[in-house]
Amino acid sequence: MDPRATTKPGQARTKDQLRFMTCGSVDDGKSTLIGRLLYDSKVIYEDQLTELARDSAKHGASDNDIDFALLVDGLEAEREQAITIDVAYRFFSTMRRSFMVADTPGHEQYTRNMAAGASNAQLAIVLIDARKGVLVQTKRHSYICSLLGIRHVVLAVNKIDLVNYKKETFDRIVDDYVAFAAGLGFTSIVPIPISARHGDNIINRSGNTQWYQGPCLLHYLETIDIQSEAASQTFRFPVQWVNRANLDFRGYAGLVTSGSISAGDEIVVATSGQTARVKRIVTQDGDLPRAEAGDAVAITLEGEIDIGRGDLLARPTERPEVADQFAAYLIWTDHNPLVAGRNYILRIGTRTVPGSITAVKHRIDVNTREHLAAKTLRLNEIGFCNFATALPTAFDPYEVNRKTGSFIVIDRYTNRTLGAGMIAFPLRRATNIAWQPLSIGKTERAAQKNQKPCIVWFTGLSGAGKSTIANIVDQKLFAMSCHATLLDGDNVRHGLNRDLGFAEADRVENIRRVGELAKLMVDSGLIVICSFISPYRAERDMVRKLVAKEEFIEVFVDTPIEECARRDPKGLYSKVKSGKIRNFTGIDAPYETPITPEIHLKTVSHTPEQLAEAVVDVLIERAIVHGR
Repeated sequence: MDPRATTKPGQARTKDQLRFMTCGSVDDGKSTLIGRLLYDSKVIYEDQLTELARDSAKHGASDNDIDFALLVDGLEAEREQAITIDVAYRFFSTMRRSFMVADTPGHEQYTRNMAAGASNAQLAIVLIDARKGVLVQTKRHSYICSLLGIRHVVLAVNKIDLVNYKKETFDRIVDDYVAFAAGLGFTSIVPIPISARHGDNIINRSGNTQWYQGPCLLHYLETIDIQSEAASQTFRFPVQWVNRANLDFRGYAGLVTSGSISAGDEIVVATSGQTARVKRIVTQDGDLPRAEAGDAVAITLEGEIDIGRGDLLARPTERPEVADQFAAYLIWTDHNPLVAGRNYILRIGTRTVPGSITAVKHRIDVNTREHLAAKTLRLNEIGFCNFATALPTAFDPYEVNRKTGSFIVIDRYTNRTLGAGMIAFPLRRATNIAWQPLSIGKTERAAQKNQKPCIVWFTGLSGAGKSTIANIVDQKLFAMSCHATLLDGDNVRHGLNRDLGFAEADRVENIRRVGELAKLMVDSGLIVICSFISPYRAERDMVRKLVAKEEFIEVFVDTPIEECARRDPKGLYSKVKSGKIRNFTGIDAPYETPITPEIHLKTVSHTPEQLAEAVVDVLIERAIVHGR
């Protein structure tokens, strides 16, 4: 029999839903608690119970008892190690409310998975083993919950049976946790002594803790008020899709993330400031007079204005922030460290926009909440950073609206998610800075020189022959009366970039500065020859995007590393071998070869003179310079 048969058809769909998560240190009993909730709520089928008993005998950690954690720990690796690795989501319903619960991992190396579970939760159950008290990971998870906007906490002191249900132990743990959490901004902290294994204070009040007068866990989850907070938020509607069902219909489809809107209300496109009035609110089941948070609808307007995917609709009197720079907390979730200055993709709501982390202001020690100096973030680290986007973007501070104040950082090449951010506030540019119009521009300056300006970017390993070939190209252009200049990697580090080292972040900043300098020279009508290892595609592409498409020519000087080491013109490879140099490209630092360079030079079978001649030939073919 379906254990939910006592619920009337459609009843569960009309209940409000509480999204909560469990967190805490390893082996504090998170999965067991969820399994107990599912079991005691009678939402488990007979065949599931039979399978659970069988799995408990094989994998269980509770002697001959049913191991409720196995209801949630579905991965074989989790069952074998008796830990939670990924986030497990479970849904269940009682007569009062429906629930979505996220069981998050306790190990530090899976902090990113824990953060994913916290990002959508309205309440956190922080479990503490009564025998161990408040641990480092308890503090870590609590801080992340606070950072991610969770304001309600249930402090579940678990395994109270293993300390003989002592009130003194419970009170000491509660005092320790409340003192730690004083600065985390939680609206409520409700401590409950429980035994997830035996069910004490889970569904019913336990006779073993007669000294406890508070609610049992399920009753509290059923009755906590979560709707009033959501209803008080302003209207936000990120456009997911422009629906052109036919020539007479244009609807803007998406999910109402907060607030409400009614037919006849006025709306504004946040980034453009265009306004219109709502004509219809369309759903698959017919029109609605009013849409509220959580409703998936298509909005039609009276009159036509320019709206596309990624636009954020709001009320004219309650507009979000619009800026191309902001400060945000960032949880870094990738094994490769963050690199300030590198171009990434930011996805804010339904809008995807190129952007970069312009500065890491500080890293946060989540155990002590201390701010530490940092230039980068590594896996599972949290920092406070400045961001810049290619276009003005609409958002709210995260503490105001979690949906429109959060974003993810995506790798431009692999489409891998690298981090999750929470916007703190916009950064305003100085209002007294504006583009100064110039009477003589790039076109006029290039015409005077009888050439087309461009960047000729030589890239390759150390010792590949970049500087040698680039220098010959410069000589040939000079002999042809062309106006060119040569920027060499070593020379630039004696002046403009002498403050930079060779760590990844410094390499990125090195190329960023050179790219901006080369762009200014292109604007002056010059041919700019650049000779830099420039090991990362992202930075080479960043320079490419600074100028027009035809103004960037990438030259890959392709020399095998064995040949580079044999040549070793500067003695660098011998120093690497002796351990005097670290972070050396091609050895212990990566080199990302160009995928589709405009010019590909293979040096082993050709002389530098021949290769330089080939480069000049391409410049002539592209009409950048005239023939000899």
